[in-house]
Amino acid sequence: MAEDLALDLEELRQLRSIAKRPRIVSLIDSEIHTLEKLSKEEGPAPVPTPAKVSSTPALNYITLGSFSWDQDNEKVKIYISLEGVVQDKMEAEFKQWSFDVKFHDVQAKNCRFTIPRLNQEIVPEKSKVLVKPTRVVIMLFKASKGNWLDLQYKEDKLKPNLDKERDPMAGIMDLMKNMYEEGDDEMKRTIAKAWTDARSGKTADPLKGYP
Repeated sequence: MAEDLALDLEELRQLRSIAKRPRIVSLIDSEIHTLEKLSKEEGPAPVPTPAKVSSTPALNYITLGSFSWDQDNEKVKIYISLEGVVQDKMEAEFKQWSFDVKFHDVQAKNCRFTIPRLNQEIVPEKSKVLVKPTRVVIMLFKASKGNWLDLQYKEDKLKPNLDKERDPMAGIMDLMKNMYEEGDDEMKRTIAKAWTDARSGKTADPLKGYP
């Protein structure tokens, strides 16, 4: 507002300098007087100040890798051995498929425990962190009741790669490799024999003869 008044006054004074007829001069003088009064009431136009850039350095965190967990039909409990945690110096972010918990100023260190991809979906608004004297308990409430086979999501190694741009035989080779690595001695002997037969030309199909 004050800036607009200043611009109006400047323009009126320019008009006043070129005006000749008494009535026009009087009208301009009257308007100048009115705007000068308003300008004094408004005060000087505020000078914008640049936004302050935070100089706080990024915090460094120690990743906590040791934990144990158990579950019931409705929730999962994760136990972390950690002393000196203060509830007010802790940050917890829960999402449907992940969570991130940060512990600040724990024995002069910042610690962090996160799982970027859970095995199953949780209810973020119900999940929480309980601080005990010698440990921390992270409670995850399941979105669907039931038993989790694992805490973290793991891609199925036995699932063949269905990338259309790859050679179809490459997906079978990957599958056989994974089956060999994961299988027992009998499976390894069977796959090794199929592999040897395929290389020797006895069969064009490396899976032929596989039970």
